Amino acid sequence: MTRRSISLLGSTGSIGVQALDVISRNPGRFEVVALAAGGADPVALAAQVAAVRPRLVAVANASAVPAVVAACEAAGMARVEVVGGAAGVIEAASIGADVVLNGITGSVGLRPTLAAIAAGSTLALANKESLVAGGALVRDALTRPDQIVPVDSEHSALAQALRGGAPNEVRRLILTASGGAFRGWSREMLETVSPAQALKHPNWDMGPVVTINSATLVNKALEVIEAHWLFNMPYERIDVVVHAQSIVHSMVEFTDGSTLAQVSTPDMRLPIALGLAWPDRVAEAIPALDWTRASSWDFAPLDEDVFPAIALAREAAAASDLHPAVFNAANEQCVAAFVAGGLPFLGIVDTVRAVVEAYEFPGAVSLDAVEDAELWARRAASQFIAKRR
Repeated sequence: MTRRSISLLGSTGSIGVQALDVISRNPGRFEVVALAAGGADPVALAAQVAAVRPRLVAVANASAVPAVVAACEAAGMARVEVVGGAAGVIEAASIGADVVLNGITGSVGLRPTLAAIAAGSTLALANKESLVAGGALVRDALTRPDQIVPVDSEHSALAQALRGGAPNEVRRLILTASGGAFRGWSREMLETVSPAQALKHPNWDMGPVVTINSATLVNKALEVIEAHWLFNMPYERIDVVVHAQSIVHSMVEFTDGSTLAQVSTPDMRLPIALGLAWPDRVAEAIPALDWTRASSWDFAPLDEDVFPAIALAREAAAASDLHPAVFNAANEQCVAAFVAGGLPFLGIVDTVRAVVEAYEFPGAVSLDAVEDAELWARRAASQFIAKRR
């Protein structure tokens, strides 16, 4: 089996750390040639550099480069090349690795996604905002149909289940949602939710933005948009069902009435391993389910009155190819305001709706247009938040 070279973007985040765990347990299969991180934890990044010895280290925050260089020197890695800023991350994405795993959080991941595609690398995509903000751009940039391998657990599940039939045999895709921290709550109960409550996900250990997005179900809304672009599936054939246990990660329903589900313990190392090795599997990526123990799985319809984010995302996607970028950028601004105590929990999606409805599509999609739409959305969200106060 040929050893694959890996460029890992977002190496000190949750996805990056778990990816390095998979890689460390399979040294004969993977070789890390580049790491990219924000630079907030120079010591952690330097430890990763010492462990995998990449050719290139990129630090998104250019001002953190001296601290990273010093930490690398202290770790015995004085000779590694360290580059800074957004251009440095693009360089890591463009290095020509067999696989670029994009685990960056937020829409800043779009440019590295496009750079990896342009370099001809297979893109293991955990940065859902790349497709939410720039789905049309990413689709048009692809050099081959199988160039993107999804790393989100839900989309990885769909990719696996889709192996079970031909494209014309697929009736619909069914994304499962844990329901987040507030599954079963009423809208009235959500009025006094605190950031600390929203950050307690019942099943997954994720970063703060993703965890809060899970609580509002914005995360699932973004995944609906992502599934549309990944699998060329119309929005009306992408559904969401609440599954509290997060054991069934998603399902594909076929035209003959059969449904194939991908089932595993909630452990991101499985979709990460698949992203790195696709279409092959990595042995012992995670422990298998214990079928000797009794268990039950629950499924329930989504309460869109309490959690309107998914319906709003569908409306945004129907409006234009730039409205989802507005949706995502406004949400990022609102989540930051919520964490800072400047916006109530229910105000997150309510404010995103106001921003989406106020946006006017300029008539064309380009990278500059995406970034202009995001900048407009952040400003508009800040203005709506200030008015609420």
